Amino acid sequence: MKVVTAVNSLAALAQASRLELFKLLVRRGPDGYTPNEIAEKLSIPGSTLSFHIKELVQAGLVKARKQSRFIYYSPDFDAVNELMSFLTEHCCSLSDQDCCPPTSKPLRPKRKSIRQKSTKSR
Repeated sequence: MKVVTAVNSLAALAQASRLELFKLLVRRGPDGYTPNEIAEKLSIPGSTLSFHIKELVQAGLVKARKQSRFIYYSPDFDAVNELMSFLTEHCCSLSDQDCCPPTSKPLRPKRKSIRQKSTKSR
């Protein structure tokens, strides 16, 4: 997976309504939901829902399938697994270890302590 693809996928999920939509679809699985079912479950207006679905589809995380006269949206589990593999593979790039232990803390830069000088009015 290219970095730009991973960034686009993560950016699509970096919005509360889209994340809720994606979680709903993942819980449902490959059967997916119609837009009407999604709108009802998430209480999202149709035009707003359409925008969020479009963003997830363009990011490659959700796919549409037409069945009879309905369109069903479901997660693209291959794309999700590829994103997870990309993140897992690159999680240790700042570490000298071959693999991050599952209980490791997130990598953060060390903070310098800042001492604030107290100023007294004269």
